[in-house]
Amino acid sequence: MIYSMTAFARAEQAGEYGTLSWEIRSVNHRYLEPHLRLPESFRDLEGAIREALRKGLSRGKVECTLRFAEDAAGRSMQVDHQRAGQLIAAAESVAAMIKQPAPLNPLEILSWPGVLVGDAADPQALNNTALQLFHQALEQMKAGRLREGEQLARLINDRLDAIGTETATLRSQVPQMLAAQRQKLMDRCVEMRAELDPQRLEQELVMLAQKSDVAEELDRLGTHVTEVRRVLQSGGAAGRRLDFLMQELNREANTLGSKAFDTRSTQAAVNLKVLIEQMREQVQNIE
Repeated sequence: MIYSMTAFARAEQAGEYGTLSWEIRSVNHRYLEPHLRLPESFRDLEGAIREALRKGLSRGKVECTLRFAEDAAGRSMQVDHQRAGQLIAAAESVAAMIKQPAPLNPLEILSWPGVLVGDAADPQALNNTALQLFHQALEQMKAGRLREGEQLARLINDRLDAIGTETATLRSQVPQMLAAQRQKLMDRCVEMRAELDPQRLEQELVMLAQKSDVAEELDRLGTHVTEVRRVLQSGGAAGRRLDFLMQELNREANTLGSKAFDTRSTQAAVNLKVLIEQMREQVQNIE
């Protein structure tokens, strides 16, 4: 199975003390590069999350964001007198430095983080729930990467079919193109009214045939196409291998273009390079 590196997943769960939600975004990258955004009270999960990503993914830049919307409804609220006293003392100290300070607003004191507290949730229970929810989101993302990977494999196979058709057509046209070059050379000699030396003419034609021999490049293109299909069929972390094969395919297409001696072979080389570039762009997203 082929996996894309591009995917998105979201998982949410409401509980007694609030709502937990995970968002995981993944894009292509040379290596596995996780970025975690966690509330301070969930920092203990970082190691377990990184380990789960390492086991579940091979490559990609992965952004994992956890949000916790605390629900205070139905929970008894109490004032942390010690924290409120510290806040009031600090406010009065600053007020002493001002000529006409505004009076302290009790509601502003209560709205300060940590002054008004409710029944505390069990941190371990919340962490366990958050970790289970993360695994759900990760499985969703892997499923998305698989679906997109299967589509990428189909697109690449379509281009491989087109390359096979292009090379088969060119292979069948080579004898015709050589015959046309032979006739063109003979016609040129006639136009120049040059005396035809059959031996010299044969030597020129042999040199032309050698210079224009593209059988090796066509064979290598076929070999690389077969290998790409094999890698796609094998699946797994195939991105780097496929990227290497795209470079080799492009190398053969360039050599084919440099040996072109007919408009048909030139056009075939251009068509091949376009197809290879289209595959290369898709391969960049494969894990």
